[in-house]
Amino acid sequence: MRTSLITAALTAVAFIAPMANAQTYPNPKDPRNGLKSGATDAGIAIEGMKQVSFTQKAAEFDSTDGLKFANSDMAFGGKYLYQGNFAGFTVWDISNAAKPVKVSVVKCTTSQGDPTILGHLLFVSAEGGGNRNDCGSQGVQDPKDHMAGVRIFDVSNPAAPKLVKNVQTCKGSHTHTLVPSKKDKNIVYLYVSGNQGARPNTELAGCNNGTDPADTTNSMFRLDVIKVPLNAPEKAEVLFGARLFTDMLPAPRRAGAPAGRGGPPGAPPVAPTGPRNCHDVTAYPAMNLLAGACASYGLLVDISNPEKPIRLDAKADTNFSLWHTAVFSNDGKKVIFTDEWGGGTGPMCQQGSMMEMGGNTALVIDKKKMVQKSYFKMPSAQTAQENCVSHNGGLIPVPGRDVMVQGWYQGGIDIIDFTDPDKQVEIGYFDRGPIDAPPLVDAGPTSATAGARPARPTTGGSWGAYYWNGHIYSSEIARGMDILDLTPTANLSANEIAAAKLVTFVDYNPQSQPKIVWPAAFVVVRSYLDQLVRNTGLAAARTSAIDAALTSAEKATGAARKTALTALAAKVDADVAGAKDGARVKTMAAEIRRLAAATK
Repeated sequence: MRTSLITAALTAVAFIAPMANAQTYPNPKDPRNGLKSGATDAGIAIEGMKQVSFTQKAAEFDSTDGLKFANSDMAFGGKYLYQGNFAGFTVWDISNAAKPVKVSVVKCTTSQGDPTILGHLLFVSAEGGGNRNDCGSQGVQDPKDHMAGVRIFDVSNPAAPKLVKNVQTCKGSHTHTLVPSKKDKNIVYLYVSGNQGARPNTELAGCNNGTDPADTTNSMFRLDVIKVPLNAPEKAEVLFGARLFTDMLPAPRRAGAPAGRGGPPGAPPVAPTGPRNCHDVTAYPAMNLLAGACASYGLLVDISNPEKPIRLDAKADTNFSLWHTAVFSNDGKKVIFTDEWGGGTGPMCQQGSMMEMGGNTALVIDKKKMVQKSYFKMPSAQTAQENCVSHNGGLIPVPGRDVMVQGWYQGGIDIIDFTDPDKQVEIGYFDRGPIDAPPLVDAGPTSATAGARPARPTTGGSWGAYYWNGHIYSSEIARGMDILDLTPTANLSANEIAAAKLVTFVDYNPQSQPKIVWPAAFVVVRSYLDQLVRNTGLAAARTSAIDAALTSAEKATGAARKTALTALAAKVDADVAGAKDGARVKTMAAEIRRLAAATK
């Protein structure tokens, strides 16, 4: 009912981070500044990681006329990585991270081509006017051949994927997000974010490029939802359009921003409204939450019933150009939204760029409402040849902390700690120099370059960077794929890295965030201890004594170990009251007790 949406709180604010929490941006001494350019031999700066391998992009995506199709997002399943491309996708066997093996390349013109994997089914987003039902590259002359929506492939044999069905949607699929049914394990839903206008009704029945948010017959102002029976994917179909934007007001604009936008071709500009589409949505099914990055707003949505999503809250910010994607903390109490200022092709991390725009903002979720806290931007001054802005990422499973890894296009890869939502902190990075060299300086009319204009810089860099089963994977748009490992630093200990490696998943789709659960283990306990040492959250004498007691217990076995751990937990309980970081001490005691219970 409309009343359920009307009563959802809506806050449109121009938020400015407190100066006390402002980061130094950019850092003039950052090692990433001024790296050597080059497509294959660019300079590299790295901290807190080591490069395990670099694999060149599949040659099949470089055409004979010199056109190079861009890599896009990634999905992970079993021992395979599925890397999207605007012209199809590549299946990589990553059993050996040091030497990935190309299993197959599917050439299928699909525009962005963002993938999601579940078991033997691969879902691929398709948006734009040139995609064909038959995956051909010759373009669309007859509207009946046009494909815009989600393609479903059977990858039971990764060496020979088979197209099962094209699910057509009115606005196509820029991205999509998988949400499992709460009642039927055979059913999943795909929440489809389509950025383009609606297709003509003559091309796809039921499509209506309306401009009235209250008109429930139009295809705009809604998020299409596809229902997929996993045992019969050929029967997948659009179930409904979630009208999450009803009654939303126009977002506040920065000074000088246009007051309206165009309607259908030939029609006059229409009055501004709230969002019509989402760019990306991130689901956290275990918490019944979805974060919608919907251009002018960031939304918080209840997906307890995936067929009846309810908007809980929305935030706008004049310091955000395009709410783009989101990452939840593991406890669901915080969410990071990104801003794709410049659309991903602009150099928005230069010396003179704004710190507040083109980066991340942290929000705390309290009583189903979002409270904005701080901004973060990768602190290196990138060049005018480097498209750079915040983009896709996901959590690194470090117990007791909120740590994420994230791609920044040619800004490289960043590791960010947002445990304190008021102060997001960079704790690691990997960056290459620009693909293109700086343009030549025109020396005058006698110069061989007189009158020349530099070509548009190559779009490249990390589309998204994700931690999965022990490694960090980055889809490099122009170059290929990077695999990296975490290394110990003052900000991330060997125990924390070892604890992260204990968390494994069969499938991983970053925009359908899984709940992280750590097994009982000594490295998990020691991760909390390392954090208490790092933040001086407990007196040094006590952390040393706890360390010694853990070492002794780890050498014991069976009943002796269990007895030692139980006694240690009781002593740590007593430390809580006098500790500066009592909450962490309390959690460590619980982890010691859990480890004792798991001891046989």
